[in-house]
Amino acid sequence: MPRRAPRTVLDRMRTPSGIPGFLKTASVCALIAGLLSPLAPAAASETVTAQAVAAANDHCGNQCSDILPPGQNGNATLAQILLNQAFGTQPEHAEDQLGPYANLAKGYPGLTNDKINTFFNDASFGVPADQVASSLKPAGRGDVTIVRDKKSGVPHITGTTRYGTEFGAGYAAAQDRLWLMDVFRHVGRGQLTSFAGGAPSNQGLEQQFWRHAPYTEADLQAQIDNAVATNGERGRQALADVKAYLDGINSYIDASDSGRTFPGEYVLTGHKDSVTNAGTIEHFKITDLVALASVIGALFGSGGGGEVNNALSLMAAQEKYGVAEGTKVWESFRMRNDPEAVLTQHDGSFPYGTKPADPQGAALPDAGSVKPEPLVYDRTGSATTAGATGASGEAAKTATSSAKRGMSNALVVSGKHTASGHPVAVFGPQTGYFAPQLLLLQEIQGPGISARGASFAGLSMYVELGRGQDYAWSATTSGQDIIDSYAVELCQDDYHYLYRGTCTPMEKIEQKNAWKPTVADGTAAGSYTMRVWRTKYGPVEYRATVGGKKVAYTTLRSSFLHEADSIIGFQMLNDPDYVKGPDTFQKAVQHINYTFNWFYADSEHTAYYNSGDNPVRAAGVDSEFPAWARPAHEWRGWDPATNTADYTPPSAHPNSVDQDYYVSWNNKQARDYTTAPWGNGSVHRGNLLEDRVKKLVQQGGVTRAALVKAMADAGLADLRAEDVLPKLLKVVNSSPVTDPAVAAAVSKLQAWTAAGGKRTETAAGSKKYADADAIRILDAWWPLLVKAEFEPGLGSGLYEAVTANLPVDESPSAAHGPTGSHAGSSFQYGWWSYVDKDIRAVLGEQVRGPLARTYCGDGSLAACRDTLVSTLKAAAGRTAAQVYPGDDVCAAGDQWCADSINHRTLGGIKHGKISWQNRPTYQQVVEFTSHR
Repeated sequence: MPRRAPRTVLDRMRTPSGIPGFLKTASVCALIAGLLSPLAPAAASETVTAQAVAAANDHCGNQCSDILPPGQNGNATLAQILLNQAFGTQPEHAEDQLGPYANLAKGYPGLTNDKINTFFNDASFGVPADQVASSLKPAGRGDVTIVRDKKSGVPHITGTTRYGTEFGAGYAAAQDRLWLMDVFRHVGRGQLTSFAGGAPSNQGLEQQFWRHAPYTEADLQAQIDNAVATNGERGRQALADVKAYLDGINSYIDASDSGRTFPGEYVLTGHKDSVTNAGTIEHFKITDLVALASVIGALFGSGGGGEVNNALSLMAAQEKYGVAEGTKVWESFRMRNDPEAVLTQHDGSFPYGTKPADPQGAALPDAGSVKPEPLVYDRTGSATTAGATGASGEAAKTATSSAKRGMSNALVVSGKHTASGHPVAVFGPQTGYFAPQLLLLQEIQGPGISARGASFAGLSMYVELGRGQDYAWSATTSGQDIIDSYAVELCQDDYHYLYRGTCTPMEKIEQKNAWKPTVADGTAAGSYTMRVWRTKYGPVEYRATVGGKKVAYTTLRSSFLHEADSIIGFQMLNDPDYVKGPDTFQKAVQHINYTFNWFYADSEHTAYYNSGDNPVRAAGVDSEFPAWARPAHEWRGWDPATNTADYTPPSAHPNSVDQDYYVSWNNKQARDYTTAPWGNGSVHRGNLLEDRVKKLVQQGGVTRAALVKAMADAGLADLRAEDVLPKLLKVVNSSPVTDPAVAAAVSKLQAWTAAGGKRTETAAGSKKYADADAIRILDAWWPLLVKAEFEPGLGSGLYEAVTANLPVDESPSAAHGPTGSHAGSSFQYGWWSYVDKDIRAVLGEQVRGPLARTYCGDGSLAACRDTLVSTLKAAAGRTAAQVYPGDDVCAAGDQWCADSINHRTLGGIKHGKISWQNRPTYQQVVEFTSHR
C-alpha cells in the first residue's frame, strides 16, 4: 500500500523555495524528515457540543452510509506532489476511500448489514468525540467551525449564522479542491489551455464545453441577476449564500498564499514561483460559479441534440428503401417508445417527444450539403499538430451527439417490501473517475441548512446529492430532449440570417488562447481562437442548404443562459423546514432545470420526479429533426431576449410516490416519454437492475445489504453476455457445430454465461479475469457480428449513418463510446436491443416493437447461423493483443488493465488502477428509522 503522511503535518509544509523543476531523489528524502513532527491537537469542548447537536437531529439510526473515491483531500502542496511522483506516497485522505470502494467488487457476495461500512463511510450526522481529527475556525471566525473526522477527513461544517455557515463551506471546499475548482472555472470560460497548458486533451476539453455554453461575462452576470430577481426571498438568500461562500474560498486562497501551503500545481504550471512566492492565485468571483455550473450542466444535465445526425440517417434510410419504407425502418431503429423497454415508472402515460401525426416545419438538408461549423481558427505552433486537430474532432463529435454522458443509477424499495418496514435506497451519480474527484463530501449544519452528501467542487454552498435530517435524495441523468435544432435562412452573407422576416447579423463570440511549455505540461507553445456565431435561435452548429437555400443549423437549449436557475432547488433540498415529505421534495426538484431523474426516501415514503424545463413545441413539430426558424415552428411562448418559453407542467413529467420499487440506469422513464438517446429498447443496462430488484421485491424482506448486493452484482455483469449472448448461441447451436475452433469458443461462452456472465477477477487483486478467454471472444465477436448482421441489409451508407446516432458497443474496454476508456460506466450505448430483436425474429419468437425488417441472414435461420459462425470463428482467432491493443495506460494484451478504472489526473497526484465496476462514483446506502 502507498505510504501516507499525516495531513496536518503536510499542510504545514510550505511550498519549497529554491527548487527548480522536479526534485531529485535526495531532495525528496530530505523532505521526508519534515514529516516526523507531532500532530497538532484536534478538538475543543465546543466542537463536541456542536457535533452532539447535529447527531440529535439525525433520524437515520446509524443506517446511512456513503462513499466517494479516491479520497476527500484533493489538494497537494508541491512537496506532496513530488513525493507522490517519486515514491507513490499519498497525502492523508487522498485515496483512503479508494480501497473500500474497489474491494466491494469481490467482497459483496457475503455482505451483511453489519459489514456495509467495511465498504462505505458512516454517513451519520456529526463526529464522535474520539473521532475528531481537527477543529478549525476559518479566518478566526467565531460563527463557524470545520471539524474533520479521522477516518476520511470529511469536513463537518457547523455555523451559528447563515453567513458563517456558507463562509465555512467555501473555505472547506478550497481546502479540498482549490486547484480543481480553478481548472473548471477556466474550462467553463474556454480558457483551460492558457491556464493549465496546451496538451491536446486540454484543448479538447475546453472546446467541448465552450461550444456548449459560449458565454460572455455579461451573460454570466445576467444569469445571476435573473435567478435573484425571479425567486423572491429565496433568490436573495441564494445570492447572500454565494457571496459568503466566495468569501470563504478567497479567504483560504489568501491564507494558503501567505502560508505557502497552496496547491503545488500553481508552481508546476508557472502561476507561482517556488523561490520568491511571486505570482497570483486569482480570487474567485460570482460569475466563475456560473461558468462552473455550465460545465456540470453540459456533462450531466442537458438531454437532446443530434437532430442533424437524425436527419442524415433518415435520408439515408429513405434513399435505401423509399420514403415510406425508409421512414418505417428509421423509426424502428430510433425506438422512441419501445414497448419492451424497461421503465422507471411502472404506471401511467406521459407523452413527450412523440411522433406528430401530421409533421410540420421540418427542414431536412439537401443531400451532401451538411458541413460542421468550425470552432477553432488561426492555429499556431502545437495547435497545428495531428494530436491537436484530432482532439478538436473528438470534442466536436461529443458535443453534437445525442448520446451524451448519461450514467448514474438508483435502486429504491418501498417499506412494504423491506425487512424493517422502512424504505431502503442505494443510489448515486456516475460522474467518472478523476484525481481529484469532481465531487466532494461535506456535512453542513447551520440556520436553514442541515445536510450531508456530495457536491460539485466550487458549487458546494449546498449539498447537491445526499441526505437531510430524515430523508435522502439522489439523481440519475434522464436525457429527455430539451435541445432543438433550427434552420435559419441566410441573407446578405454567411453571417446574417432571417429573424422573423428581418435580416439580422449573427453575434460573434471569440476566445483567444495561447500557451507555452511548463513543468506540468511540456506541450510546445501554440495558440488558437475559438469562434462561435450566435443567433437568437442559439449557436450555429452546421451549415447546409435546404431546397437550395443556404441555411445555418443552430442549437437552442432550454437551459441556455439559465444554468444558475437550479440553485433554488438545491437550496430547498438542504432546508429541513422545507422538505418534510415526498410532496415538498418533488416541489423542490421542480426548480431544477437540468434533465435528471430524482429519487427520495425517508422512513415512510419513497418518491420520484423527472426534472427539466421541457419546452412546449409548436403543433406538428417533430423534435427529432431540424425545424425552420419561423414563428409557426418556435417553442410556444418563447422570448428570445431571455430564452424562456412555455414549459410542460409538473404533472406532465414522470412522477410517482410510493411505487413498490424504482430502478434507473439512464433507461426510459415512463411510457410515451421519449428520451433523446437512441437504443432504449428490449435490452438496456437498466434491465440488469430491474431483474435483480424485481426478484428481491417478490421475495420480500429486502435489506440494505441485499440491495447493495443487487447493485454490485449488476455492476460486474456484461450486459451482452447476460441478455443477448444466450440467444446468439441458440442460433449457433441450431445445427451441430463441427468446426473445432468454433466448438471450443461456444463451450467457453456457454460456461461463462452459466457462471453469470460477469467480468470479475479470479481473486481480489489477481488482475486476471475468470473466464478470460470467453470475455476476449465476446469482445472481439460483438463488433464483427453486428456489422455482418446488419450492414448487408442496410447497406454501408445507412449502416454508417445509424452508427453515428448510436455506437455499436460500449464494453468497459471500448474507448470509442461516449464515456471513453477506463471510465467505469459501460453498456449504456450499443446495438444490443437491435441484435436482440433481430435474433429473436429469426428464431421465430414473439417480438413486441420489432425492427421493420429482419436482417440476420435476411431472415433465414440457416443463413443467419452461417453469419454468426463465421464471425465467431474470426473472433476466436484474435489474440488478446489484437482485441486489447494497449494505450497510454495499459500494455497491449492486458485484458484486466484494458477494462480497469483509472482516475484521470486533473492535478499532480496519481492513483493506482482498480478493477472494473459499473457503479456510481458517489454512492449512498440509506434506511431511515424515524421521521420528524
